[in-house]
Formats: sequence, structure tokens, C-alpha cells
Amino acid sequence: GVRISPVNSFNDMSDSHPELTFGYVTEQLNRFGPAYLHVVESAFGDSEQPAQGFDARKLRKIFNRAYIANSGYDRDRAAEALASGGADLVAFGAPFIANPDLPERFAMNATLNTPDQATFYGGDERGYTDYPFLDAQAVAPRTARAA
Repeated sequence: GVRISPVNSFNDMSDSHPELTFGYVTEQLNRFGPAYLHVVESAFGDSEQPAQGFDARKLRKIFNRAYIANSGYDRDRAAEALASGGADLVAFGAPFIANPDLPERFAMNATLNTPDQATFYGGDERGYTDYPFLDAQAVAPRTARAA
């Protein structure tokens, strides 16, 4: 598989025409047949907002194998992307770090632990092995969003 980050500005990276550049990259990847394309769909540090002038759905339409969406997805947004065909799979980074039992929490529509980003990518095991697991006896499901 291949992971791309078309609008990632980490370490001052940028592309003046990410839709053109990564549209071409995606077309060319089809020739090689990787099992999946994993796309970080928003700018680094701004996972809630898609980057202006960039539409990741265009990459989804170009790529002819499994498309993995990534960036700021929660349970409902992931379910919507999967149901609409906007993604074949959804990757969860920080939510999985903070919730070692994320699939169970999603299934129960339970509250999630809040990630402590100050502990990410360095230091010691803090922030990776010390988040609490869901206590099935104390589950307080969230109220479902109105459709």
C-alpha cells in the first residue's frame, strides 16, 4: 500500500497544486496495483477541516482499489464515509492511541478518552499504555446525533 499526505504542511512542506500533483500520482499508482491508498485528507494539525482548494474525494474516484481515509474521523463521520462510498476503510490515529478498546467503544457508542497530544511521538510509554479501558459496568452511552 501507499500513504500520501497531499496537503500536509509539516516541516514547511507544501505543493502549489496538490489536486493536480496527487491526482497524477494516484493515476500512476493504479498502474502498479498497490492493495490500498491511504490518504491523510487534511493539513497537519487541522484534522477537522479539509484543506482549502483540495478535494480528497477526487482521489477516491481515481483510485481503483481500496481507499483508506484518514484525518479527524469520528464514529459518525467514518460510518458516513463508508456508507456513501467515500472510503473503503477509515484509519484512526489519536482516537486509537487514547482508546485501546476503540472498536468496542464505537459499537457501544460510548464516550471516548481524550488524547494527550503532549505525550505523542517521543519520551516514554506515557500516553501509549496508560489510557483506561472502557468499564462495561459504567458505560454511559452518548446521545445519538439527529439525522
